Amino acid sequence: MANAADSDKPLRKIAEAFKELAIVVNSQDAGGADVSVAPFSRACSLVSPLFGCLGIAFKFAEMDYVAKVNDLLEASKSINTLHTLIDLDVEGNCVRKAGSRTRNLLRVKRGLDMVRVLFEEILATGGNSLKDPASKAYAQVFAPHHGWAIRKAVAAGMYALPTRAQLLRKLNEDENSARIHMQSYITASTPLILYINGLFTSRDLGVDW
Repeated sequence: MANAADSDKPLRKIAEAFKELAIVVNSQDAGGADVSVAPFSRACSLVSPLFGCLGIAFKFAEMDYVAKVNDLLEASKSINTLHTLIDLDVEGNCVRKAGSRTRNLLRVKRGLDMVRVLFEEILATGGNSLKDPASKAYAQVFAPHHGWAIRKAVAAGMYALPTRAQLLRKLNEDENSARIHMQSYITASTPLILYINGLFTSRDLGVDW
């Protein structure tokens, strides 16, 4: 029964998967390996249910994120590292084309960053409402890249967010365990996000598109 219960703890699985990726990223200074597409895309797929738990406000993010993670999962069958994935698109002159794997990687990275900011805001604020944490995370990460219509729809959806207590129930966590796993994800995802940004900036691709 313990295994069944553990498998129903998405927050714990997210934290553990990103911890593994952070080890790889942090070992790079010591000549470690590049981040492989397969474990990266599998870890990203664990985040998908979290968007679903946030309700209608982040439905657009959930649909977009899931589609792009699935593309990266497919890419992992033939492409080994994130370095190679971007270089193939650079060689094919299709980096910014809709559906390119590099573009999809950038969108997935944005989803990871939104969750990181959301968790930071949840840990920094008290109370049972997620409206302020979710609004700040959206404003910081997604809003600069969205048109007026999407921003308006998201603002309306913020009133249908679950409460903090409802979110924890959906994630099968109590306040203490949730704080531990959220902090673990923040700590692990920060160097990973910086690493991905570096893959783009080192090739003069930028990340604001």
